[in-house]
Amino acid sequence: MANGGPVQHGFPHLETVRASITALYRRLSYDTIQTFAASVAPADVAFSDTDDLYLGAQRVARELVRHYRLPDARLIVGFREMSHAANVELAAGPEYFVELNERFRTHRRDIGAALAHEVMHVYLHRLGLSFPGTRDNEILTDTATTYLGAGWLLLDAYREDAASSQKLGYLTPEEFGYVLAKRALLFAEDPSVWFTSPQAYTAYVKGLAEARRDEQQPPLTAAGWAGRRRYAHDRRHAQDQRGAGTRPGAAYAFTPDGRGPLRVSFPCPTCQQRIRVPVRGRVRARCGLCRTVLECDT
Repeated sequence: MANGGPVQHGFPHLETVRASITALYRRLSYDTIQTFAASVAPADVAFSDTDDLYLGAQRVARELVRHYRLPDARLIVGFREMSHAANVELAAGPEYFVELNERFRTHRRDIGAALAHEVMHVYLHRLGLSFPGTRDNEILTDTATTYLGAGWLLLDAYREDAASSQKLGYLTPEEFGYVLAKRALLFAEDPSVWFTSPQAYTAYVKGLAEARRDEQQPPLTAAGWAGRRRYAHDRRHAQDQRGAGTRPGAAYAFTPDGRGPLRVSFPCPTCQQRIRVPVRGRVRARCGLCRTVLECDT
């Protein structure tokens, strides 16, 4: 939790974020992810200063448990001094003890954001889905929270001005915006209408631009002129060499296929799983993981 300190910006964790989205699809399946088409509604996690602190926190926790479809999980919420925003004890269940930073006693509107992350820890724990290392595992948790419909709360908790700052989670604001945009593009959703923080909206716009760039990379037909020209040059080089080849920084890679045609592999713009298709002009490819149909010019 950045509380008055510097807030990191940009996309330093993008590789792990993309790996997290792929891992979600592989563990949950396309059909299960589709059941999260509705995000957590602002009214369901609203918390006013007149609400009882403990009863209100328990109410919000129950709503998030319901959203993640953990009906047999019970969260007991408490508060204490700590450096992090929150902590959850991942035991066998069905009861899980969540501790929130004392700061939330007076910053109650952000309790939903802190709980969204901690309840996702419980969800992933039950799935048996984790990444090695604390940093990558926390990035996975932030990504899953956002992609499955509750992470807009974490981005909305980001506020920064010349005198103060606050940010929850391990992702940068722009990375939260990126994952939120990925979800918005998937479900035709506009989460920006829920933001109360103007800085959150700015971060979302930057994340949306990065997410749209994923859909405009060659060999996809939506790629721009410059990208298509670079791709054609790299393709000619790979064909001349009759072997594997890729340009540094390019998302696509050419590989030989025995006696058959040259093939190109590239990440699916939706789930980031790599797709491999023959190099033979216009091709329609269907991702086997997220079922996205892609128009390609290979």
